[in-house]
Amino acid sequence: MSNQKRRFAFTQMDVFTSSALAGNQLAVFTDARGLSDAEMQAVAKETNLSETTFIFPRDAATESERGVRVRIFTVTEELPFAGHPTLGTAMVLHKLGGGQAEEIALDLNVGKIPVRFSTRDGLPFGLMTQRDPEFGQKHDRETVARLTGLNVADIADDVPIQTVTTGNPFAMVPVKSLAVLQNMAPSWSLIGQYLAKTDAKFFYFVSREAVNPEAKLQSRMFFYNGEDPATGSAAGPCAAWAVQYGVIRPEEQVLMEQGVEMKRRSRIYISAGQQGNKVVNVRVGGHAVEVVQAEMFF
Repeated sequence: MSNQKRRFAFTQMDVFTSSALAGNQLAVFTDARGLSDAEMQAVAKETNLSETTFIFPRDAATESERGVRVRIFTVTEELPFAGHPTLGTAMVLHKLGGGQAEEIALDLNVGKIPVRFSTRDGLPFGLMTQRDPEFGQKHDRETVARLTGLNVADIADDVPIQTVTTGNPFAMVPVKSLAVLQNMAPSWSLIGQYLAKTDAKFFYFVSREAVNPEAKLQSRMFFYNGEDPATGSAAGPCAAWAVQYGVIRPEEQVLMEQGVEMKRRSRIYISAGQQGNKVVNVRVGGHAVEVVQAEMFF
């Protein structure tokens, strides 16, 4: 039996930030051919980051038509879509291609997601177009307050708590103030039990006050593995929800910050358009920086 170990190169990125050691971490395996589903899940558990992505290179014609095949894993499951892994993986592909591509499309389990590139503040800036949003269940304020350790008065009543998805369903929870957002310490066990009976997978808490005066919104997201410093798959639904209910104007790009309380500040740029009564053109963008190049072997 051969003792030869297989070696897989990966790049670790900090996503939704232009500075290292901030934003949301991501491991990107640049050629995952030969890895089984079980091995990818084990590798994601080994990296122990919120998500790990695996690129499966294909011929140029297939990639031109369908996009670059990418799969996304958390430490416990495969996801059809996630935002910071989409942006971070596209940034890695952009650099590997010499930094010249204006657009890179990823072939995810949710479908084809394009990421367009420009330069902002002297660095590559990626802007993904997410699927058109679907608006789902509206949630009761008293119930959500009880589950999250808030008072009912801590949750805004001028816009609804509502599930929105562009591939991963989040219930938008508008809190009344920045102080409410900053002081939150909810129990996932209570939240998880409730969400399992709804059409949402997670809550996304949004304040219309932010620490940074440049930011229009500040947000937090708690899940089974703790708190997420940036959630791009929630930022798109948040943009759609914000346009639907007049929090931001159609096609207005605004800065939303997340991860501030964790000391992992993320800068997420969001916008969405409107055609009649329908919200369209959901876009989420930001920077990403490389912090590690390494190999995993087993």
